[in-house]
Amino acid sequence: ISLGSTQNAWEEASAAVVAPYEELAHALAQQPVLNGDETGHRTNGATRWLWTLVAPTFVFYTIATSRGADVLRRLLGAAFAGVLGSDRLPVYLTFAAARRQLCWSHFRRNLLSAQELATSPAAKRFCREALALQRRLFRLWRRFRGEPHVRGTPLTRAELIAKVLPIEKRFFALAERHVNAADADVSNLARALFEHHPHFFTFVHEEGVEPTNNVAERALRTAVQWRKIMFGNRSTEGELAVARLLTVTRTCQLQQLNGLAYLTAAIYCHRRRQAVASLLPKRPTP
Repeated sequence: ISLGSTQNAWEEASAAVVAPYEELAHALAQQPVLNGDETGHRTNGATRWLWTLVAPTFVFYTIATSRGADVLRRLLGAAFAGVLGSDRLPVYLTFAAARRQLCWSHFRRNLLSAQELATSPAAKRFCREALALQRRLFRLWRRFRGEPHVRGTPLTRAELIAKVLPIEKRFFALAERHVNAADADVSNLARALFEHHPHFFTFVHEEGVEPTNNVAERALRTAVQWRKIMFGNRSTEGELAVARLLTVTRTCQLQQLNGLAYLTAAIYCHRRRQAVASLLPKRPTP
């Protein structure tokens, strides 16, 4: 196996999956729930951003020169009608989404950091109270999911909503009391919780929404591992190849398909100018 033959195989595999990749790109805007995240990338030493959007049935990647909301508008349109899950990066907060879910994992890490750096009793108390409420919230969520190691009978959606409501109110009251705290970290966290309060609890009411952005972070992990081994790209065509092949392989993994078998079949069809199999789940016939 020579370097040239390996590169040719890489380029042919990329060309073979153009149609299914573009089909997934066009399907993004119609998804009921998406989780998004991004990480740094390099092309010939120049800064790029590798984005991922995770839908219920597929994972989509793209590499862009921007970390701004223009990337989301290009992929999802001027506004997104579904639920967009993300961290609190301003690019997600400024993008027009009908509903959003902010990541509790990020918020918890911020609370733990603020607690460690806090110097006043008031700041430490805010972090302790917020973390205790977060633990109560997630115990209820795990009961709703029916996880076996959690005490208590499983909850219905209506029971979850009823039991979370007092916690929501306590979170809001806690944030309201500390929006002007002397501790800058506490003030920032309280203000985020106060201003974006409903977006922390979308998962309680909406089917298919998770309280964290972990699915998008896990989707980026594979791409980051590849980047550290391969040191990024050398061309625009290389960027497209990375985005396409990551999209196909991770989507196959999500759908429990054999990724190598799918790529083999795609190349076979590409060579014969035949249609490559779609990665969008077929809708049941009425």
